[in-house]
Amino acid sequence: MAEEKIKFEKALERLEQIVEELEGGNLELEKSLKAFEEGIKMARVCHTHLEQAEKKIEKLVKDQKGNLTTQPLDESEPEEAGQDELPF
Repeated sequence: MAEEKIKFEKALERLEQIVEELEGGNLELEKSLKAFEEGIKMARVCHTHLEQAEKKIEKLVKDQKGNLTTQPLDESEPEEAGQDELPF
């Protein structure tokens, strides 16, 4: 299964299993290294999914006429004058 096709939930579940196995301390060195490598792959899959989700998030703002609109969430952008960000 290609990494990019693994769903976030499955990757996170597998990552949690790997962490438990490694924390158990019962694996041989070779198996520990393989589990660690797989864990890194699962962490990257999760990170990729989270980055993609973050790009889709939008914030709800009120324009000068009081109408609600959405715009991409970008914390580095200063708020435009006349637009109030809603508290939710």
